[in-house]
Amino acid sequence: MNQQPKVSVGIIFEPTIVFNFPISYTVPTGEEVCGVQKVLYSDGKIEWNGSKYDELLFEPTDIDCSFELYDVTIGINFHWERKENQRFSGALKIIVENEKLTAINIIGIENYLLSVISSEMSAKASKELLKAHAVISRSWLLAQIQKNKEIEASKSEYSACINTEEELIKWYDREDHINFDVCADDHCQRYQGLTRTTTQVVKEVISETWGEVLTYAGKICDARFSKCCGGVFEEFQYCWEDMKYPYLKKMRDSKTITKIPDLTNEDEAAKWITSSPESFCNTIDKNILSQVLNNYDQETVNFYRWKVEYGQKELSELILKRSGIDYGDIIDLIPLDRGTSGRLWKLKIVGTKRSKIIGKELEIRRTLSESHLYSSAFIVEKEGEENSVPSKFRLIGAGWGHGVGLCQIGAAVMGEQGYYYDEILLQYYIDAKIEKQY
Repeated sequence: MNQQPKVSVGIIFEPTIVFNFPISYTVPTGEEVCGVQKVLYSDGKIEWNGSKYDELLFEPTDIDCSFELYDVTIGINFHWERKENQRFSGALKIIVENEKLTAINIIGIENYLLSVISSEMSAKASKELLKAHAVISRSWLLAQIQKNKEIEASKSEYSACINTEEELIKWYDREDHINFDVCADDHCQRYQGLTRTTTQVVKEVISETWGEVLTYAGKICDARFSKCCGGVFEEFQYCWEDMKYPYLKKMRDSKTITKIPDLTNEDEAAKWITSSPESFCNTIDKNILSQVLNNYDQETVNFYRWKVEYGQKELSELILKRSGIDYGDIIDLIPLDRGTSGRLWKLKIVGTKRSKIIGKELEIRRTLSESHLYSSAFIVEKEGEENSVPSKFRLIGAGWGHGVGLCQIGAAVMGEQGYYYDEILLQYYIDAKIEKQY
């Protein structure tokens, strides 16, 4: 069997975790464990079978061993959030974290990718799209593991938040996880173990790209991806820390049109968002969309261009609930700074009680939606007014997700149009190289 590094994946975070070993697993003492198990958080320890532990490690006795975790939450904070039982291969580690228990799956990276590719998109997607996704998922994962090691080695304090009376600038990245490499939800990469059916094609894709990553200047690329860029790629620094990556730069999602309007300009952004320009990801082809969107993602399909409306009471209550800040009635939502795709990374909320600037893009999306607004590339229209307070706000927007790196729907279209996986990758990661690492 080919060698592969291991990855630790945080799956579930609860005071009580129930799991099942259909085939025996072992604990470090050598004892074999089988059947349904229950662990509880108790006074900073893990309670299991009447004893208390700092951590527990269950390792498979055989290559075909797997375990089942009950009531795993998927789609955390998204409109389709739900619980399901999930099955995993590899080892199971239980730790104490934030006065709860965390279940961690320790698994080989290539085995992990078998699930990620099948969870992030339909296993029926074109082979070239699946190969491209295997390379970026592997690259992103290895880059994040390396980045975490560098942060730890430097012993410097990593902060993803600037919060003053006047503004809250916050970004969400996987450095939130310090006791495992990545989580299993969309915050990192969607990973649902053996629960998602892996086809023969996905197995071939992993085998054919085994150990392949994207690199730039000799370093593994931080290969971000999102559902739909909306026609122009966003740059890294407008979504996360103020760092420019030469391979993640603005570009049209098109081979035929290369001219890019200056979407950091408010007038140009408004023209762009209210139009429907040609691009790979501008598609309503259900066959293509079904390659990228699982059934629960297809519950809504308007995302290249979209619209959301809020009444005054609805919006003010929503912002209070999501931010914890009482702005009073909302007088205005003022765009301040946009990135290269027109995505806002600074927005001023003006209320009758107070005002504050918020950013970056995900903080804006979280504040203005019960789950996540499709993207922060939107313009604001107001209707009706009483005592200078609008009665209705309309957000007209473009794209789904942060828009940095590979656009999954655009890449799906490219795959259908006959592009090879290396051509797809180099469309979204400018001047990168594909290299085999192991």
